[in-house]
Amino acid sequence: MRVMVLHAHPLETSYNRSLCNAVVDALTAKGHQVDLVDLYAENFDPVLSREDRLRYHDVPDNITPDLKPYVDRLMAAEGMVVVHPVWNYGFPAILKGYFDKVFMPGVSFVLEGGDGPDKGKLKPNLKHIKKIAFVTSYGGSRWRTMVMGDPPRRMARRWGWVTFGGWLPPTYLALYDMNNVSPDQLRGFIAKVKRVIGKW
Repeated sequence: MRVMVLHAHPLETSYNRSLCNAVVDALTAKGHQVDLVDLYAENFDPVLSREDRLRYHDVPDNITPDLKPYVDRLMAAEGMVVVHPVWNYGFPAILKGYFDKVFMPGVSFVLEGGDGPDKGKLKPNLKHIKKIAFVTSYGGSRWRTMVMGDPPRRMARRWGWVTFGGWLPPTYLALYDMNNVSPDQLRGFIAKVKRVIGKW
């Protein structure tokens, strides 16, 4: 299986990068073909410009030359693992920008045309991606994050479910309160990630 690993952390020495490495190692060990999309290393531009927005619905002209390689990689994937930290109870800006710019009409969804009753209805267009997981780390505790509604978890599980059109919501693996857990707990979470992703 060809699996895209989408990574969003600027530091190659971070714990989040260790999680990314664990995902890649687990997938490689199972014989999967891994496409690592490291947004920071690739200098992905997350800003949706005025021009981008004006042509947003102009399929296929909305796929500009700078976005086409990312669209091609996404459309070639059969599985996807998103590895990111949670910052301020949300995705890093570069990851949100990736979703805003790449998951557009004609790519992640299509809008029904014509004059029938389904006109304007959204249909998922990434059904070729059969497995999807989010692997993340939080600075906040599980309790504090629950009080806030845990937006990243809800986003991944609900938006991800609709976006990829699968029978089950995406797998969500999260380490909370990462700055206050023990080294054994940090290693334990990496082992859990390897174990879960290693079942793919």
